[in-house]
Amino acid sequence: MTTPTRALFSVTDKTGIVDFARGLAELGVEIVSTGGTARALREGGVDVRPLDDFTGWPEMLDGRVKTLHPKVHAGILARRDLETHRSEMAAHDLGYIDVVVVNLYDFHGAVARPEAGHEEIVEAIDIGGPTLLRAAAKNHAAVLPVVDAADYERVLSALRQGEVDSDLRRRLAAKVFLHTARYDAAVAEYMARHPEEGEGGAPPVETRSIEKVYDLRYGENAHQRAAFYKRPGAPAGLARAEVTQGKALSYNNILDLDAALAVSLDVASIRGEANAVFIKHNNPCGVAVAAALPEAIRTARACDSVSAFGAVVAVSQPLDGAAAEALTESFVEAVIAPGLDDDARAVLARKKNLRVLTLDEPWRPKPSVPIWREVAGGVLRQDQDAREDPLLEVAEARLVTEAKPDDAQVRALGFAWTSAKHVKSNAIVFAREDRLVGVGAGQMSRVDSVKICQLKAGEALRGTVVASDAFFPFRDGVDVLAEAGATAIIQPGGSIRDEEVIAAANEHGLAMLFTGVRHFRH
Repeated sequence: MTTPTRALFSVTDKTGIVDFARGLAELGVEIVSTGGTARALREGGVDVRPLDDFTGWPEMLDGRVKTLHPKVHAGILARRDLETHRSEMAAHDLGYIDVVVVNLYDFHGAVARPEAGHEEIVEAIDIGGPTLLRAAAKNHAAVLPVVDAADYERVLSALRQGEVDSDLRRRLAAKVFLHTARYDAAVAEYMARHPEEGEGGAPPVETRSIEKVYDLRYGENAHQRAAFYKRPGAPAGLARAEVTQGKALSYNNILDLDAALAVSLDVASIRGEANAVFIKHNNPCGVAVAAALPEAIRTARACDSVSAFGAVVAVSQPLDGAAAEALTESFVEAVIAPGLDDDARAVLARKKNLRVLTLDEPWRPKPSVPIWREVAGGVLRQDQDAREDPLLEVAEARLVTEAKPDDAQVRALGFAWTSAKHVKSNAIVFAREDRLVGVGAGQMSRVDSVKICQLKAGEALRGTVVASDAFFPFRDGVDVLAEAGATAIIQPGGSIRDEEVIAAANEHGLAMLFTGVRHFRH
């Protein structure tokens, strides 16, 4: 292998570039660089040739045009194994560039800044960087394309040994094309959704930019491989949570943690007290609010203490020692909290296998943020089932019965309605003002969902209110609710038999509200 003669540096993220450039210079490689990168290298003691000296042409248009020059791209794209290319390079007195060290403008960061306007975000779209990288990656047989600081030492080591093999070159090129594809996908996604470009239905073509966070222990079952990916620039969701202790997470742990966090954030948006959410197989089996977090945890667990064994838990406040003690009174698989103090760490450390995650700035998804779901040969896309104010549906609901809910019942109906949309259909939840009492999830019949609540909670259902995620198709659903002890119902309405359902509620003396909004969760 011929030792490189020239390297071009142009980076936004300057992590590790001084040591890398110094290592190349020690091998006799000339370092050519653009303005800001050149300044950082000089400050680090590296001898740098300015790019405009190499090209004979100054930067233009506020730096928009600097690396877009025939001397640069001929130096990168020329095939060293073709006599015609070598002759053309010699005829025009052009030099080769053998290493291209580039990372791109921080477009993801620009999009993530709430204060950034459209013009600022557009200025963060890199043009020269992707062009340099793609050129180097295309000609990777002769040029080393380096986009990731994690590869600096590996490249230096190979050069020192004189053995930059084809496998490393191809891996570096693959990383470049993945990087630029992800970058372009982020730009395309932003431009497609920006208000100045027009809103409307779902765009005809969608791109998704994701990168792996870590491999998971396994998928839904032990024989299935799995990994967890994040969307660069996305708000603070589960992908940005810090795992502070416990075994590696599984696919099911991630799904349940996401479900628990979503319920906790929704409940927090309507009730300011501490809340705790227990999730089992992606369904809430306990939700409660209380003045103090230990009480919320114990109350949520009591909703269905059998199902709560081995659950995943989300809490709305940082864990202290008392809350951690309450949490560990029965076995839980994982917990996610906004934070934890030293006392909580000490308590939780007794449970070596308990996975503990912290996320200090959780974010409730906005309706416009899409949800994706794979099906055989295709992908489904929909908006989030979310509103800025979840209680608005309750406030705007229509009273359809003779009985009217009192203030306490309205608060309980709001709690039940907010919780029910997180339960798999057909969903029925019984609740009081501060807790769920019974949860019927995922049944083919709404009546069966009620019966499950009766089976589990029994007499505890008396005096509660009920939320149903969709309408009652027959009056039998209301009959069994009354038999179980419910006093008020909130449901979407919209059945062709609404009149007989309302009549049943009146017969039993139940108050009933119609929201006109359904919350199926398949």
